[in-house]
Amino acid sequence: MAKAVVPEEKRRRRRPTRSGVVLSERLIVEAALRLLREHGSAGLTARRLGIALDCDPSTLYRYFRGMDELTLAIGDALVGEALRGWRPTGEWRADLRTVGLRIHAAYVAHPQAAQLTASRVTGRANELAADEAVLDVLRTAGFPLPDTVRIYHAFIDQTLAFAALDAASLALPRAAQHADEAVWGSTYARLPAETHPRIAEAAPLLSARMVTSAYPTALEMLLDSARATLAGLSS
Repeated sequence: MAKAVVPEEKRRRRRPTRSGVVLSERLIVEAALRLLREHGSAGLTARRLGIALDCDPSTLYRYFRGMDELTLAIGDALVGEALRGWRPTGEWRADLRTVGLRIHAAYVAHPQAAQLTASRVTGRANELAADEAVLDVLRTAGFPLPDTVRIYHAFIDQTLAFAALDAASLALPRAAQHADEAVWGSTYARLPAETHPRIAEAAPLLSARMVTSAYPTALEMLLDSARATLAGLSS
């Protein structure tokens, strides 16, 4: 049977760890992010967290019912990092662009954590705040509810999908990253026009573009589509 989770205020009254630190959800999530960065998802265990926090691993289950709940808290922390300091300006396109780029950047800054959490739905406070903000931007701009939900769906899924894709590349060993990037110059750029005419003509542009994230371009395309939808409502 899962142990009961003790409310945060009661946890804080308990004695500190052996090193004098009073545990909190935030400290545990920060330690988990460090472990993910250093060891990947396989290295995120209660035992290693206990060592990192200088506490008995069983103590962690007073804060989280299990490692999956901790995973959801990590994902929510990334969203919170993205939203920190952001305020809507009232210009819907600029606001959605900023939110999207912030979320993408927060995830790729923690590539191992992004791989673990980008596909999850946390239902936690920061995720709810982000969803409320995006929906409010769209509704305030004048999008009907069905269009709001359709655009919101595409916006969130596209942002997280690119975050997961780009994070997967960044999580590769450095040598593998460089090897993948080099293929655009060593293979694509050397294909003859006789056999691969379209690749040959595009090779210089491909070698420059394909080593960067396509998310900003995809985001602008989505916003262009949303703007066309909005314009069609008034015509």
